Amino acid sequence: LYDVTSSYFEGVCNELAAFGYNRDRKRGKMQVVYGLLCDMAGVPVSISAFDGNTTDIKTFGSQVHKVAQRFGGGSITFVGDRGMIKGPQIERLQAEKDHEFHYITGITKPQIETLLKKGVVQLGLFDEQVAEVATDEGIRYVLRRNPTRANEMTASRQSKYAVLESLVKEQNAYLAEHPRASVVVAQQKVEAKWKKLRLPPVEVIVDCKKADAAQAGTEDGNGQKLDDVKPAGRTLLLSRQSEAWEGAAKLDGCYCLKTDLLKKEAAKEVILDRYKDLAQVEWAFRTSKTNHLEARPVYVRKAERTRGHLLVLLLGYLLVQELSRCWRSLVIT
Repeated sequence: LYDVTSSYFEGVCNELAAFGYNRDRKRGKMQVVYGLLCDMAGVPVSISAFDGNTTDIKTFGSQVHKVAQRFGGGSITFVGDRGMIKGPQIERLQAEKDHEFHYITGITKPQIETLLKKGVVQLGLFDEQVAEVATDEGIRYVLRRNPTRANEMTASRQSKYAVLESLVKEQNAYLAEHPRASVVVAQQKVEAKWKKLRLPPVEVIVDCKKADAAQAGTEDGNGQKLDDVKPAGRTLLLSRQSEAWEGAAKLDGCYCLKTDLLKKEAAKEVILDRYKDLAQVEWAFRTSKTNHLEARPVYVRKAERTRGHLLVLLLGYLLVQELSRCWRSLVIT
């Protein structure tokens, strides 16, 4: 099991400190990136520190080398999320001749849609019961729909739309109170909010009078169509494009895993369970940053000492994990 996180610095003098994708949402802060490698039981075996501007996938090659040289010995399967194990990383695993490597990873929603268009998988296969599809290239796709997650995504989309409706009401009230206020400006504010919320296409209509067909259908910066309107009145109305919204909801709660393991090596349920085990790495990150262990602040500057700091963090987490295992059966807080 392998995943990556980062920790920010208050200062700027650490040798590994650099600006990068900040998972702590601390804008303007330099950071260090570190990857945690765990065995199949979620027990950490290695922690590695990287420059703060290192992307997730660039850390993967060193982990493959480490496993092959230090922890190897048999067939090994890497489990990583959809942002960690992609085409180049899969090629890296397959290029290893001295060890037998396999992978389990997830694929993105656009990739699922591509498989649907090609007929590799069918939408009806996404159900609470785990399904799988095998291709001639030896790749297996494990499919499932999580109804709880689907409901959460639907509720989130409705909540965002309610925010957009609230903004329309505010703009309408402002336009009513200020006769000289610009309807176009109000409309642009609603459209900007729509883009920020990343909702499916909507129509922002002024007095229900649409633009001519020649003016409609322009694209915004995201390539999505948003109809132009004629500012003939002073009341904004919001309308969902039902077909687009239905299309956006069809994959709610659906996820697809990809692996090159044979059926005799791992059943589809095992593939799903192993991918879910990545949650143990996430739990390790949360524990190391909060609660009993504090990854921050880092009081050292040298790269070697920063790696030592993270090693101590790893040893502390091993203690937390072992104690949690020992008192799991005790009914105490």
